[in-house]
This record gives sequence, structure tokens and C-alpha cells, in this order.
Amino acid sequence: MLKNRLKELRARYSFTQIELAKQVGVTRQTIGFIEKGEFSPSVTLSLKLAKALNCDINEIFWLEGEEEHEE
Repeated sequence: MLKNRLKELRARYSFTQIELAKQVGVTRQTIGFIEKGEFSPSVTLSLKLAKALNCDINEIFWLEGEEEHEE
């Protein structure tokens, strides 16, 4: 299962779900589903999220059972 800390990183930049969704070209609901772990984004969307949040993709996503990437 894909784990993430999208909500935490989004808050770092004070982005609302709507603002982040507009930046990466998806709906607010998609961002919400990703944050809750109910939707695994495509590689393309993952890269767009990393770019929007100015971080490495591994800072946002990791596989369950693996340690979260430390900054």
C-alpha cells in the first residue's frame, strides 16, 4: 500500500486542496482521496505534486512497511 504525507507537505506551503489541485490539474476530491490513502496517483501526477511542493517524490510517497523518507 502506498503511504503519503501529502497533507503535511501541502500545509507547509499553506496550500488548500483546491489550490494544489489547480496546480497539478486534478480535482480537489482527487487530492483528498490521495491524502486519505484511498487513491494511488499515477507517476505523472506524483511528479507534478512533487514539483508543486518543491520536494522529492520520496518525501511525499513511500510503500507501507518501508521507513518514511527522512528530510
